Amino acid sequence: MTIKEIQENIVDEFSMFDDWMQRYEYMIELGKSLPLIDEQYKTDDNLIKGCQSKVWVHAGLDNDKVVFTADSDAIITKGIIAILIRAFSGQAPKDIIEADTGFIDEIGLKEHLSPTRANGLVSMIKQIKMYAIAYQTQLN
Repeated sequence: MTIKEIQENIVDEFSMFDDWMQRYEYMIELGKSLPLIDEQYKTDDNLIKGCQSKVWVHAGLDNDKVVFTADSDAIITKGIIAILIRAFSGQAPKDIIEADTGFIDEIGLKEHLSPTRANGLVSMIKQIKMYAIAYQTQLN
Protein backbone atom coordinates (compact mmCIF):
# COMPACT_ATOMS: atom_id res chain seq x y z
CA MET A 1 0.00 0.00 0.00
CA THR A 2 1.11 3.54 -0.64
CA ILE A 3 1.46 6.08 2.15
CA LYS A 4 -1.57 7.95 0.78
CA GLU A 5 -3.70 4.76 0.85
CA ILE A 6 -2.67 3.99 4.42
CA GLN A 7 -3.41 7.57 5.45
CA GLU A 8 -6.86 7.36 3.82
CA ASN A 9 -7.54 4.16 5.77
CA ILE A 10 -6.56 5.89 9.01
CA VAL A 11 -8.86 8.83 8.22
CA ASP A 12 -11.71 6.38 7.46
CA GLU A 13 -11.13 4.53 10.74
CA PHE A 14 -11.19 7.74 12.77
CA SER A 15 -14.34 8.95 11.01
CA MET A 16 -16.22 5.94 12.42
CA PHE A 17 -16.04 7.42 15.93
CA ASP A 18 -18.61 9.97 17.06
CA ASP A 19 -16.56 11.76 19.69
CA TRP A 20 -13.01 12.35 20.80
CA MET A 21 -13.21 10.08 23.83
CA GLN A 22 -13.75 7.15 21.44
CA ARG A 23 -10.91 8.37 19.23
CA TYR A 24 -8.56 8.60 22.23
CA GLU A 25 -9.52 5.05 23.22
CA TYR A 26 -8.79 3.91 19.68
CA MET A 27 -5.40 5.67 19.76
CA ILE A 28 -4.59 3.90 23.02
CA GLU A 29 -5.46 0.57 21.36
CA LEU A 30 -3.23 1.45 18.40
CA GLY A 31 -0.43 2.24 20.84
CA LYS A 32 -0.73 -1.22 22.33
CA SER A 33 -0.18 -2.77 18.89
CA LEU A 34 2.91 -0.66 18.18
CA PRO A 35 5.95 -2.65 16.99
CA LEU A 36 8.10 -2.05 20.05
CA ILE A 37 11.56 -0.65 19.85
CA ASP A 38 14.33 -2.94 21.03
CA GLU A 39 15.54 -1.86 24.48
CA GLN A 40 19.04 -1.21 23.08
CA TYR A 41 17.59 1.65 20.99
CA LYS A 42 15.96 3.41 23.95
CA THR A 43 18.82 5.88 24.05
CA ASP A 44 19.07 9.66 24.10
CA ASP A 45 20.04 9.53 20.41
CA ASN A 46 16.63 8.07 19.55
CA LEU A 47 14.67 10.30 21.91
CA ILE A 48 12.43 12.81 20.13
CA LYS A 49 13.33 16.33 21.18
CA GLY A 50 10.38 18.63 21.83
CA CYS A 51 8.06 16.01 23.30
CA GLN A 52 6.59 16.41 26.76
CA SER A 53 6.69 12.66 27.29
CA LYS A 54 9.52 10.36 26.30
CA VAL A 55 9.28 9.02 22.75
CA TRP A 56 11.96 6.90 21.17
CA VAL A 57 11.99 6.25 17.43
CA HIS A 58 14.45 3.96 15.70
CA ALA A 59 14.76 3.45 11.97
CA GLY A 60 16.49 0.82 9.89
CA LEU A 61 16.69 0.08 6.19
CA ASP A 62 15.29 -3.20 4.89
CA ASN A 63 15.20 -3.83 1.13
CA ASP A 64 15.50 -0.07 0.49
CA LYS A 65 12.48 0.61 2.72
CA VAL A 66 12.63 2.48 6.03
CA VAL A 67 11.32 0.40 8.93
CA PHE A 68 10.45 2.22 12.14
CA THR A 69 10.00 0.98 15.68
CA ALA A 70 9.08 3.20 18.61
CA ASP A 71 7.91 3.45 22.18
CA SER A 72 6.66 6.08 24.58
CA ASP A 73 6.13 6.32 28.30
CA ALA A 74 2.70 7.96 27.75
CA ILE A 75 -0.29 6.02 26.38
CA ILE A 76 -1.75 8.78 24.17
CA THR A 77 1.68 9.61 22.78
CA LYS A 78 2.25 5.93 22.09
CA GLY A 79 -0.96 5.98 20.05
CA ILE A 80 0.19 9.04 18.11
CA ILE A 81 3.53 7.50 17.18
CA ALA A 82 1.72 4.23 16.29
CA ILE A 83 -0.37 6.16 13.74
CA LEU A 84 2.74 7.74 12.23
CA ILE A 85 4.64 4.47 12.10
CA ARG A 86 1.70 2.76 10.45
CA ALA A 87 1.66 5.47 7.78
CA PHE A 88 5.40 5.62 7.10
CA SER A 89 7.11 2.35 8.10
CA GLY A 90 7.99 0.00 5.27
CA GLN A 91 8.03 2.78 2.69
CA ALA A 92 10.78 4.08 0.42
CA PRO A 93 12.73 7.05 1.82
CA LYS A 94 11.76 9.22 -1.17
CA ASP A 95 8.05 8.51 -0.58
CA ILE A 96 8.33 9.39 3.12
CA ILE A 97 10.14 12.64 2.31
CA GLU A 98 7.50 13.65 -0.24
CA ALA A 99 4.51 12.45 1.79
CA ASP A 100 1.84 14.92 2.78
CA THR A 101 0.88 14.82 6.46
CA GLY A 102 -2.51 16.47 5.96
CA PHE A 103 -4.22 13.30 7.19
CA ILE A 104 -3.30 14.41 10.73
CA ASP A 105 -5.51 17.47 10.28
CA GLU A 106 -8.21 15.40 8.59
CA ILE A 107 -8.62 13.20 11.65
CA GLY A 108 -8.57 16.35 13.80
CA LEU A 109 -5.64 15.18 15.85
CA LYS A 110 -3.69 18.43 16.15
CA GLU A 111 -6.67 20.46 17.31
CA HIS A 112 -7.51 17.91 20.03
CA LEU A 113 -4.03 17.77 21.52
CA SER A 114 -2.56 20.06 24.14
CA PRO A 115 -0.06 22.55 22.65
CA THR A 116 2.87 20.56 24.04
CA ARG A 117 1.55 17.29 22.55
CA ALA A 118 0.89 19.04 19.22
CA ASN A 119 4.52 20.28 19.25
CA GLY A 120 5.62 16.73 20.03
CA LEU A 121 3.61 15.45 17.06
CA VAL A 122 5.38 17.91 14.76
CA SER A 123 8.73 16.81 16.23
CA MET A 124 7.88 13.13 15.60
CA ILE A 125 6.99 13.83 11.95
CA LYS A 126 10.16 15.87 11.53
CA GLN A 127 12.30 13.05 12.96
CA ILE A 128 10.66 10.42 10.71
CA LYS A 129 11.36 12.62 7.68
CA MET A 130 14.96 13.20 8.85
CA TYR A 131 15.56 9.44 9.00
CA ALA A 132 14.13 9.16 5.48
CA ILE A 133 16.41 11.93 4.22
CA ALA A 134 19.44 10.22 5.77
CA TYR A 135 18.56 6.88 4.15
CA GLN A 136 17.74 8.51 0.80
CA THR A 137 21.21 10.09 0.84
CA GLN A 138 22.70 6.68 1.63
CA LEU A 139 20.87 5.04 -1.29
CA ASN A 140 21.99 7.64 -3.85
